[in-house]
Amino acid sequence: MDLEDAGCQVSYLIRDRDGKYPVLFDQVLADAGIEVVLSGVRMPRMNSIMERWIQACRHELLDRSLIFNRAHLLHALREYEHHHNEHRPHRGIANSRPQRPLPDPITEPATLTHLNVRRYDRLGRLLHEYDQAA
Repeated sequence: MDLEDAGCQVSYLIRDRDGKYPVLFDQVLADAGIEVVLSGVRMPRMNSIMERWIQACRHELLDRSLIFNRAHLLHALREYEHHHNEHRPHRGIANSRPQRPLPDPITEPATLTHLNVRRYDRLGRLLHEYDQAA
């Protein structure tokens, strides 16, 4: 698959300063109109957020499913992205989701014993989401 087949134009490629990329690699990209941007010197965690997302996507989705074609892959990635950003709790402030406000705390003991939790399955029961029913 070529870049032209994807229907979009790539302008930049961010890469590290590893010796496995020869000068010819950058020249080929420059001929295609892609500017190479080098990461900072001695900054191993510069791309850690994106690497974490890719690792989570591989372990939670791609290692557990059989992808049939490109349309199926794009659908699965869209569903996982929605699950990752909108529902999945993250290791942050109160396990809040990145694109939602912090949930209200439940402080009354009587409320804790009568929680009505419902489970919703996504991607053929591969991803599970839990919400409190009204």
